[in-house]
Amino acid sequence: MISTQTLAGELKALLGEDRVLTEPEQLTQRAVDTWPLRLVQQVAGAQPVLPRLVLRPRSTAEVARALAYLSERGVPVVPYGGGSGVTGGAVPTAESVVLDLGAMNQILSLDADNMTVTVQPGVLLADLERWVNERGFITGHYPQSIDVAQVGGLVATFSAGQFSTKYGNIEDMLAGLEAVLPSGEVVRIHCVPRRAVGPDLRHLWIGSEGTLGVITEVTLKLFPKPAERWMQAYAVPSMRQGLAIIQRFMQAGWKPAVVRLIDFIEAARLLQDTMPGEEALLILLSEGPSGYPAVEGAALDATVRDGGGRPMGERPVELWLERRNDVHEFDQYINMGIIVDTIEVAAPWTRIADIYEQVTTRVRAEVPELVIIMGHSSHSYIQGTNLYFIFGAQPPRDPAEVERVYWSVWERVMAITRECGGTICHHHGIGKLRARWVPEELGSAWPLLRRLKQALDPGGVMNPGTLLPPE
Repeated sequence: MISTQTLAGELKALLGEDRVLTEPEQLTQRAVDTWPLRLVQQVAGAQPVLPRLVLRPRSTAEVARALAYLSERGVPVVPYGGGSGVTGGAVPTAESVVLDLGAMNQILSLDADNMTVTVQPGVLLADLERWVNERGFITGHYPQSIDVAQVGGLVATFSAGQFSTKYGNIEDMLAGLEAVLPSGEVVRIHCVPRRAVGPDLRHLWIGSEGTLGVITEVTLKLFPKPAERWMQAYAVPSMRQGLAIIQRFMQAGWKPAVVRLIDFIEAARLLQDTMPGEEALLILLSEGPSGYPAVEGAALDATVRDGGGRPMGERPVELWLERRNDVHEFDQYINMGIIVDTIEVAAPWTRIADIYEQVTTRVRAEVPELVIIMGHSSHSYIQGTNLYFIFGAQPPRDPAEVERVYWSVWERVMAITRECGGTICHHHGIGKLRARWVPEELGSAWPLLRRLKQALDPGGVMNPGTLLPPE
């Protein structure tokens, strides 16, 4: 293998001195994303694995030159965006080079007539949202990581936002893109309303997590700023009953922007213990042109009341809107050596309540280090919905014990989800965390994904160990 010194020298000659970072502090900053397992292990004394160097390209041409050079020499490449991923997809190996796309952060163009915006991959979603808001539009995409997530990473990890029931997920918003293959070849898929010319090639990169190439430009659909809002919260007797209510109005054709069913433990945290007993909390928010939210709200209200929901007014929705992206409490726990993580899965309506009940009872009973487990549903469809579990566990202060406790929770949730006919991932991505379960999840389609990887990345240099488990 080429020496790191030679590698750095040749890349500086190829891209420029300032594009190549080699200082230990610079490497450490890109050595982890926000995967809780690695963060808690560091608190317990483990040292992160540093990459050989970091590249900071500023154009598609520079990305193409870098990938062609690294592929030819068999050097592993780990694309790095905002570092907000929670599944270890951007965690490098000691042999790898990190390709940090943060300097490619320009908003390139707005097409107001056709309601699209084109950006480089390193643009922060929060910056883009503010920029289009000033021009009368919204992105409609509001993940919890909005302040730190980059647009390219959101596409690469199959992102979903908190208003997805109305506006869709990232795959519904992606109108076009540009990407660079490991060989250095640049591929552009330009924006049209719909294309029926063979398979939809955008999906080679949606959810690819840097394993098939690097996204260098993104065109997103936009939406007009909503004129009005309607919102209401309800107490419902149980999660199972709340899920049945959501199924009823989703299958009737209503699509409120926010549909969030929160179990009694999480609801108590949000409302500071004002929820009585073990009732769940259903939060609904409709928005759109003048008159639309009132009509949708009236239909939703009737459906929820018919299903046993008890109105609680707008205040719980307002509290959720205020606090929805605040994760400082989780950060505090992680810094204390306590594992705090989230697991999001999805399933058809006929199985989703079973998953909730089995996970919250079995994991609590079988993992003695578990401190808390709670959950909510936040992304609903005609065919089913997701569940988003939050758990806290307190392992002994030892990196190996942290790993043992961590996997003991994840393995049980993945097993229960698969047993109940659900999918192991709804929107956080596979990363290195979930890769071990991908062959089982994909079944007969798994060999096809492997052949696709072999065809586009024959050298296997793109983000090894992410999405596809090691051979």
